[in-house]
Amino acid sequence: MERKWWHDKVAYQIYPKSFLDANGDGIGDLRGIISRLDYLKELGVDIVWISPIYKSPFVDQGYDIADYQQIDPIFGTMAEFDELLAEAHKRDMYIVMDLVINHCSDQHEWFQKALQDPEGEYGDYFYFRKGKDGQPPSNYRSYFGGSTWEKVEGTDYYYLHMFAKEQPDLNWENPRVLEELYSMINWWLDKGLDGFRIDAIINIKKDLDFKSFPADGPDGLAGCWRMVESVDGVGEMLEDLKRHTFAKYDAFTVGEVFNMKPEELKEFIGEDGHFSTMFDFSAHKLTYGEHGWYDSRPVQFEDFRAVTVRAQLESQEIGFLANIIENHDEPRGVCTYLPKELQNETGAKLLGTVSILLRGIPFIFQGQEIGMQNCRMESIDEYDDISTKNEYQLALSAGCSVAEALEACYHRSRDNARTPVQWSSGKNAGFTSGTPWLKVNPNYQEINVAEQQGREDSVLNYYKRLIALRKSPEWSEVFTYGRFVPVLEDEENIFAYERRGEDRSALVVANFGLSGRVVTLPSGAGEAVLLSNLPEVKLSGGRLELLPGQVAVLG
Repeated sequence: MERKWWHDKVAYQIYPKSFLDANGDGIGDLRGIISRLDYLKELGVDIVWISPIYKSPFVDQGYDIADYQQIDPIFGTMAEFDELLAEAHKRDMYIVMDLVINHCSDQHEWFQKALQDPEGEYGDYFYFRKGKDGQPPSNYRSYFGGSTWEKVEGTDYYYLHMFAKEQPDLNWENPRVLEELYSMINWWLDKGLDGFRIDAIINIKKDLDFKSFPADGPDGLAGCWRMVESVDGVGEMLEDLKRHTFAKYDAFTVGEVFNMKPEELKEFIGEDGHFSTMFDFSAHKLTYGEHGWYDSRPVQFEDFRAVTVRAQLESQEIGFLANIIENHDEPRGVCTYLPKELQNETGAKLLGTVSILLRGIPFIFQGQEIGMQNCRMESIDEYDDISTKNEYQLALSAGCSVAEALEACYHRSRDNARTPVQWSSGKNAGFTSGTPWLKVNPNYQEINVAEQQGREDSVLNYYKRLIALRKSPEWSEVFTYGRFVPVLEDEENIFAYERRGEDRSALVVANFGLSGRVVTLPSGAGEAVLLSNLPEVKLSGGRLELLPGQVAVLG
C-alpha cells in the first residue's frame, strides 16, 4: 500500500454552532475554535473537520448553503477563517471543511434565478419536472419525510429535493453545474484548506426517468434511497470530481456514503479510490427502526461486535475506513452502544478504546473525549433539529403517546450530539456568556472539561493516553498498518481483537458485560499492560480477569 500523509492521523469533528461562543451571542464561532486549538493539540488531534460555516438560512443547520464562498456572519469572517487555517498549520494540524454539493439552499442565487424561469439556463441547474395528472412526478419520500417534489407556485413544475424542501438537489448531469462546483472547491484548496468531508455524495446520481417504486409506507410513498440504489454510474461522477479537484492538491477526503453497493468498496477507498476514506456507519445502522425512531430497538452487543468486525475484515485488504462512535447526525455513543449500567466514565473509556485502536482513521466528535451523553428534553419545543421534529410527528401519527414520542427522541435525536460542549461547571457550561442557541445538558455540573483536566483518572486524560499510545513510536506502525484479527469471538460480551504488525502485535480485550469475566488469551499474546480503563489488571498464566466494563490493551 502506498503510504499517505493522513494514514496515521487522528481526526476531530467540530460542530461549530455548539463548540465555543467567543462573542456572547449564544452561538459558537470561529474565534471560539481558534481559542481551543491548543486544547485539541494536547488531546492528540491532527485533523480538524468543521461542519458547515458557509452562508446559510440554517433550515438544516448549515447543510443548506446559500453561498459556498462566504462565511456566515454568525460564525465570523473570512479573515478569521484564514487566521484559523494559519494557526492550525502553525501547530502541524490540518483543517477539513464540509462539502455539501448534492444540494444547496433555496436561497442560493442559482435557485432564485431558476424559479424565475424553470425552463431557462438556471432551471437546468436543478431537477424541474412537470407533474402527472396534478400529482408529483414520482412517489419518492425525502430523507426528512414527505414528498421529494415541491410544486413551483403558478406553474406545472415541481423541483426535486431529497432532503428538506429548502434544499433543492443540484443537477450533476449539467456540465455548467460541475464547472461551478469544481471552481469553488479549487478556490478553497488554493487558500490552503487540507481537504473535505463530503456530504450525502452518493445521492448525486439520479435516474432521470424518476420512475415510481412500490409504496413502503402508509403515506403511499417510497424512500428516495430506492432510486439511489437502483442506478449505476456514480463512480464516473466521483472520479471526475476527484480528478478536477482533490487529486491536484493531495487533499484528504472522507465520504459520507450510504447505499453503496458492497462490491464497490475498492472503487471508493482502494489504492486509487474516489476518497481517502469513508465513514463506517455499520454500527449506526443498527439503530434504525422499521418505520422510524419510535420502533427502533436498543443495540445488542453481539450485533455491534459482528458488524464492526465485518467492516474491518472487508476493508483491510482494500483501504482505510473512518471509525466513529458518534457524530453530529447521531446520538451519543455512550448512550447508544452500552447498557445503562455502563453509561458512565468506565464505559466511555471502554468504547473509546475499542473504536480508536481499530484499523482506520479514528474520528472523535466534540465532547466524546469527556463522555458527553444524550440530553433529555422536556418537550418537542426544546428540540431544534428538523429531522427530530419529523420523527416526533411520525411517532404520534403511529399511535405513540407524547411521552413515548419524546422517549424515542431522547434515544435517537441528532440534537443529542448538538448540545453545547461542556467546558466548565460555570454558567451555561462555559459555552457562552449569553443565551445558548440549544439547551445545555443539565449534567454539565458533573461532566465538563475543566473538572476532567485536573483529574488523572478522567475520561479526558484517558483519551490523551489512548491517543498517545496509538501514535507512540513503538506502536504507531502496528496501530496504523497492522492487520485487524478478531479473537475470542465465542466469548459472551467480550470484544477482542489483535492488531498484528510485522514484528509485534497488540491485543485489545473489552468486557461489555455486567459480570466479571476470565478469558484465556490467544497463544503468543503479550502480557505487558499498555493501557486499561481501570487501575488494576489481573493477568497471570495467559488468563485475563476483567471487571464489568473493563478494557485492557496488551502488548
